[in-house]
Amino acid sequence: MDILACPYDKHFPLKLYVFKVNKYKDRNVKFKQKPACELYCEYRKKFVKELQEDPKCEECIKYEVDAGILYCSKCNRWYPIIDEIPILLPDEMRNKKEDLDFLKKYQDKIPIEILENGKPWNLEDIK
Repeated sequence: MDILACPYDKHFPLKLYVFKVNKYKDRNVKFKQKPACELYCEYRKKFVKELQEDPKCEECIKYEVDAGILYCSKCNRWYPIIDEIPILLPDEMRNKKEDLDFLKKYQDKIPIEILENGKPWNLEDIK
């Protein structure tokens, strides 16, 4: 999350909506510095310069988002996270059917603004 920005308008940080998480208990990393993130700590949901408490990098590194959405609040574009991979493709390279299937699958977990107004498409495009 520390390096991901919207490919269209470069807005940072993107909002993260998590639907499924994998936890790797045996993942232990020695950090050269803490916080490990340079600009934004998603675990604490704060910019690094705002952190006043231990960011808990050792705990954060154990989690991977298996399914979720990255959302740009500036241009309303959303990007799926599938099998731990964020898919930040330009609109013309996205698969509309797969994206709409993803929205339908997780519609009970997705904020209404994405379902109704998200770009490049949303559930209103099905009607």
